[in-house]
This record gives sequence, C-alpha cells and structure tokens, in this order.
Amino acid sequence: QVQLVESGGGLVQAGDSLRLSCTASARSFSTYVVGWFRQVSGKEREFVGSIRLSGGSTYYADSVKGRFTISGDNAKNTVYLQMDSLKPEDTAVYYCAAGWIDSLTMMTIPRKYDYWGQGTQVTVSS
Repeated sequence: QVQLVESGGGLVQAGDSLRLSCTASARSFSTYVVGWFRQVSGKEREFVGSIRLSGGSTYYADSVKGRFTISGDNAKNTVYLQMDSLKPEDTAVYYCAAGWIDSLTMMTIPRKYDYWGQGTQVTVSS
C-alpha cells in the first residue's frame, strides 16, 4: 500500500509561482510513474503532467507546457510540481497519483493509476 500526501497549495495572484509536493510512503518509489492531475468541481479530472522516476523523463499537457515543471527526489520519496506564470484557469484541486504505467498515452488516464493523494487546493486570482 502506498500513501501519497500533497502539500503546497494556496491562494496566489496571476503570474505568481507555487510549488506543490507529493510525498510517498512506499518502498521502491523510484519504480513508479507519478502523475499530477487537477479537477474543478463539476468537471472531469484533467491530466497535468507526469514523471517516470526511474530515469526522470517527464510529459506535460499542452495547457501547462513551458509553465509547469515536474521533478523528483527519490531519496526523499517526493515529487514536485513547480508552477510558474499561473493563470486563473489553473485554479483547481491538484492531485498526485502513482502507478506502474508503460506508455505516455496511458499516463494521461486517471484510472491507470493505483494510488492517489487527498488533493490540495490551488486558487489563482486575477
């Protein structure tokens, strides 16, 4: 069983930066793919980006490419989502998730992940 805990959410202004953390209680965490998703009330959960911890390759949704950066620290069992140039449309609850996933396409699908954090609210004011 893997437990994921997100932190770092909050209220910021448009153009600001914020860094979210996702810390896992898991052995062999470096074997996982960790994805970040976000969800606005009443809408489907949206893929933000992912990282394959063994190797560090990352993959981003077009909506955040160039603004968001995912990185991992295997020694700390932690994955970070650095969000720069935030926009009001980035407002959502952000979730991290972990799973063993092979293809990039599958990484964008929430049900492919086995473990989820509780989510952290990010609000960007205009």
